[in-house]
Amino acid sequence: MKLHWSPRSPFVRKVNIVLEECGLTETVERVRSVAVFAAAPNPDILQDNPLGKIPVLITDDGLKLFDSRVICDYLITLTRRDDLLPASPALRIRHLRWQALGDGLTDILLLWRIERARKEQADPIILAALETKTRAALATLDEESVELAQTPFGLGHIAVACAIGQLDFRYADCGWRRALPDLAAWYGEVATRPSMVSTSIIDDDKASSDTMDNIPAFIYDTSK
Repeated sequence: MKLHWSPRSPFVRKVNIVLEECGLTETVERVRSVAVFAAAPNPDILQDNPLGKIPVLITDDGLKLFDSRVICDYLITLTRRDDLLPASPALRIRHLRWQALGDGLTDILLLWRIERARKEQADPIILAALETKTRAALATLDEESVELAQTPFGLGHIAVACAIGQLDFRYADCGWRRALPDLAAWYGEVATRPSMVSTSIIDDDKASSDTMDNIPAFIYDTSK
C-alpha cells in the first residue's frame, strides 16, 4: 500500500495510529506530500485524490481511499480489528460520534490557524466563532472524560486524541489542562499508548511555524 502523508498532519497521524494498532505499519510505503490550503493543489496528490487533500491511501489492488475516516474503516475491516470499531450498535455509534467530534475539532483548529495567519486581514467574527466552537468542543470532551476512560480504546479515542495533539502542537500555551483537568487526566493516560507515542506530530517546516509567533493564541483564564 502507499500513503500520501505529512508528519504535521493530524489526520495523517490518525491513520498512522490505526496502522500501528492493526500491525500494518511496515506494509505501507509513505510518500511525503505537501498539501497547502491557500495554494495551488499539489498535482501528485490530485492524481490520487481529486479533493487535493491528505491522507490518501492506495491499496494493493489500486483502490484510492480518502479521507481519514474511510481509510481507518478500511484498515480496521481489513485486519478484523472489531475492538477498534465494534459491531455492537451502541458502542459503534459512540465511537463514530467521538470520531465526528474529534475530526470536527481538528478541522476547526486548522481553519482557525489559517484565518489567524491573515493577521490584520483576519475577520474578528470568524476568529471569535472558531474560538467559541473550540472551547465548546473541549468542554464537551471534558464532561465525557469519564465515559472516554471507561470505554475500551478504539477509533473514537484516536480521533479525539489527534485533535488534542493538534491543540498542543499549535496552541501549546493556551492552558487547557489547568482549565479541563478531567480531560487532561484522560489524555495523559491515552497519550502513553505506544501507537500514540510513535506517531507524535513532527514540525518539519519551522520557517512556516515562525510566521505565527507574533499572533496571540487563545488562553484559558484559570484565575477565577
